[in-house]
Amino acid sequence: MNIDVDTTRCCGAGQCVLVAPEVFDQREEDGIVELLDATPGEALHPAVREAAAVCPGAAITVREPS
Repeated sequence: MNIDVDTTRCCGAGQCVLVAPEVFDQREEDGIVELLDATPGEALHPAVREAAAVCPGAAITVREPS
């Protein structure tokens, strides 16, 4: 799994951080998403998929290996 975030689409809701704090954080100054781990281990995959699904700005892209 590879993750990309589009900070221009992020609205700072923080849902990703609540769902997967090992993978996502928020910038102190404006709450915009920060990606901590672009290739998380398999144990975190379900949480990352959920974080992408609940992101109100659709700022998280998850690419699965083929």
